[in-house]
Amino acid sequence: MAKATKPSELRAKTEDELNTLLLDLKKEQFNLRFQRAVGQTEGASRVREVRREIARLKTVQHSNKKSVAVAAAKS
Repeated sequence: MAKATKPSELRAKTEDELNTLLLDLKKEQFNLRFQRAVGQTEGASRVREVRREIARLKTVQHSNKKSVAVAAAKS
């Protein structure tokens, strides 16, 4: 992922798609950390982008779970 994903785009995805995306981002974060430790990384800003993208994704996931719980409680 070169560009940051907008929260509105993330909300349109299914839970499985979000989990897959989260897994991919976690793998990328691991690889970037490893490259950074070895001294091979060129773009240190990508580490920050990936970290923020993971936070954005987790926020949307939590929001989705919370809205489902509220809807279930009302019915």
